[in-house]
Formats: sequence, C-alpha cells, structure tokens
Amino acid sequence: MVAFTLIESVRMAGYALATLGMLLVFLEFFQQPSYVSYDPEFENYNVDISPQAVREHTWIGRLGALFAAAGFAVEFLAFFL
Repeated sequence: MVAFTLIESVRMAGYALATLGMLLVFLEFFQQPSYVSYDPEFENYNVDISPQAVREHTWIGRLGALFAAAGFAVEFLAFFL
C-alpha cells in the first residue's frame, strides 16, 4: 500500500510540474516582442528589427519548457515504478 501511495504521489508531482511548465509556456506567447514598440501618442505600433537586439524567448518560456520536460520525465519514471 505504501508503494502504491508513493507511486501515485510521484505521478501527481509530475502532472503538477508539467502543468506549471505548460502554463509558463502559454504565458510566453502573450508577451510583446522586444522589437515591437507602441506609441500611444499616434496610437500605432513600430517595428524596429536589428539582428543584435532581437530577443526571441524570455526566461518564462525557457523555465516553462524545462518544467514541462522535467514533469514528463517524472511521469515516465512513475510509470516504471
């Protein structure tokens, strides 16, 4: 009975970690890119792209991907326990 409870706890921890990771990746999609700026005076967006200044991903997305991968790895481990 204790082993079953441990396995279910590990599996639920994996689900929670993967869910948190996917939530962070979801939030990554709603961030304004660094090369887009909004001018409220003229009510328009300005796109200024230079290859050195472009930041494609933030730490939110990177941590989300890491948490999702770790969560799926924990679920995979729980499957074999």
